[in-house]
Amino acid sequence: MRVAFFLIALLINTVYADAIYPLPTAKQEAQFKHLLADLRCLVCQNQDLADSNAGLAKDLRAEVYHRVKEGQSDNEIIKYLTDRYGDFILFNPPMKGITALLWFAPWMFLGFGIIIFWRRFR
Repeated sequence: MRVAFFLIALLINTVYADAIYPLPTAKQEAQFKHLLADLRCLVCQNQDLADSNAGLAKDLRAEVYHRVKEGQSDNEIIKYLTDRYGDFILFNPPMKGITALLWFAPWMFLGFGIIIFWRRFR
């Protein structure tokens, strides 16, 4: 019963999104959905733009929709959004000097934890 309710809720959400943002081709619809899944809500921070109900996320969805409808590529849309909002809008930020800590900090903490554990129980 719960699974059926969950599947119906997902289906309604997809149909509702297609009604709000109609695109002329299936390729544009796929591009739009792909971009919304890859872009982070700046307010919620752990949700993509497709799932967020924040006001800024709605504005960003509309911006992405208009740019997809104009025929811009994924790279052009992502470049516009990162120029305006920074790399934080991406779930997978590119490797840069400023984002290196984001990429390597988990491994550094793991290494420190192993060293501390090893020295403690040695």
